[in-house]
Amino acid sequence: MFGASVPKLVTPLPGPRSRAHVDALARHECPAITARRARRAVALAVDHDDPVVWAAARGTNVRDVDGNVFVDLTAGFGVALLGHAHPEIVAAATAQSGQLVHGCGDAWPDASRVRCLEAIAAVTPPGLDVVLLGTSGSDAVEAARKTAYLATGRPGVLVFDGAYHGLSLGALPLQGYRDDFVAPFRPLLGGSVTRLPYGCPPAAIDAALASGSIGSVVVEPVLGRGGAVVPPPGWLAALAASARAAGALVVFDEIQTGCGRTGAWFAGPAAGVVPDLLCVGKALGGGFPISACVGSGEVMAAWGTSKGEALHTQTFLGHPVATAAAVAALRVSSRDDAPGQARALGHTLAELGRSLGLGVRGAGLLMAWSFGPGRGLAAARGLLRRGFLALPSGDDGVGLTPPLGLSDAQLDALAAAARAVQEELS
Repeated sequence: MFGASVPKLVTPLPGPRSRAHVDALARHECPAITARRARRAVALAVDHDDPVVWAAARGTNVRDVDGNVFVDLTAGFGVALLGHAHPEIVAAATAQSGQLVHGCGDAWPDASRVRCLEAIAAVTPPGLDVVLLGTSGSDAVEAARKTAYLATGRPGVLVFDGAYHGLSLGALPLQGYRDDFVAPFRPLLGGSVTRLPYGCPPAAIDAALASGSIGSVVVEPVLGRGGAVVPPPGWLAALAASARAAGALVVFDEIQTGCGRTGAWFAGPAAGVVPDLLCVGKALGGGFPISACVGSGEVMAAWGTSKGEALHTQTFLGHPVATAAAVAALRVSSRDDAPGQARALGHTLAELGRSLGLGVRGAGLLMAWSFGPGRGLAAARGLLRRGFLALPSGDDGVGLTPPLGLSDAQLDALAAAARAVQEELS
């Protein structure tokens, strides 16, 4: 049944309808967005296979426009932790759409936003209960960067190699995932960012902080897009201690790790460290675009009170449908113990990967299987040809960030597909 099915491929990939859609995409979408093969008059710099074009998604499955059914190991960039189109989230969004689709940002709050703020404060660590809402992960990171500057008066930011914090202009200089994301725009960026290796010795952190210009340390408690890398034991605690001793705020980017994905509500606090600012998103909205920067009342007081024109806002701040979806997603996650489910399924996937002779890294359902140096992209494409949607994770790996609820039949099919990919690459 669609939603819990093993892969069912009825056409070659990509199918004819996907290819036709991609032709239309090539005529109208900026060529930097979707990797596609040059087959018409449009000349592209890279030659990739055309992507499949999604038509529907439910549970752990995605169906494309040609009728092929895939098992989604990406959860739509980690968003659909509870499954695509979770019925309770869809019902909440539908009900809200019948009442109030759009509000008026900072001018007039609505009841759905109030419920959402209360729901977020109920799951974040004690003391972190004042929220700045946004629509994307980049929004939350930029809000944290602004907050830290207002609270400390220091513009400098310490970040780490391999980190991905978003590509909006304010977040872009913080990422250490790929320099070619930053290079074209470097003339537009400020020079207040210091970068160190992820998991570096504490002495290197202390040396970087010694200048006194750094007001915030921004870190992913587990590297997401940078390869599902868990830092050394005690590293986050040492990092936080050094930052606070130097007068800097600790910012955890839990856009991908948060809301249960790594087997705890939030990966940083699970490692024993409560940050000064916590960025959440992706799974927060259950498929709807919403994010949040959450801090203590003391830190957030640095913004001052509104004078009638908000110092930080946007047209869709606290969008009523997205906030209603977030309330439902948090309710379902709490009731059904999403962190515990992620921990258990992650253990199963880790054991499966090891039984196949693959390297395994990550935490919970933020995981990568290593197929060997330089094989990550080829392995992801090999899984796609066998009906599994996956993305490369690092140079060597395939990321596993699936929805909860992969069935035994799907896991068996994944094992068979991974074995076939291993043979193909050997």
